[in-house]
Amino acid sequence: MPQPSSTADKAAPFAIGLFRIVIGLLFASHGAASLFGIFGGAAGTQGGTVAAGAWPSWYAAVIQLVCGLLVAAGVCTRSAAFLASGSMAYAYFVVHQPDGLLPLQNHGESSALFCWAFLLLVFTGPGAVALGSLVRRPAASPAAAAA
Repeated sequence: MPQPSSTADKAAPFAIGLFRIVIGLLFASHGAASLFGIFGGAAGTQGGTVAAGAWPSWYAAVIQLVCGLLVAAGVCTRSAAFLASGSMAYAYFVVHQPDGLLPLQNHGESSALFCWAFLLLVFTGPGAVALGSLVRRPAASPAAAAA
């Protein structure tokens, strides 16, 4: 009888891949809402968008949309997740944390969760079913390595 952990170990890349896709799409939807006014629009605008070039909301929305789509697709996952994690750390400490110490007090739960979820992806990588894994760099030939 196989060990339960061996089955879980085999499924882990697919679980990470599914986690990556869901987190990426959720993050991208926040950016799309803020930039294009879809899905109810930007927070606090009653269906509107953030002003183009407005600091930090417009830049955050661009990061959310681009990094979210890259992470969901599994392209440049670690780099995009690192940038997304940092932007959510900034959002938590600069935007939310002055309103209270804990996420429940300052309404920063989503910023904190996205920050840690993306940081996890920085270390785990994209998992299975990532478009980035389809494009493999050719291995260096022994002659090139010796040069």
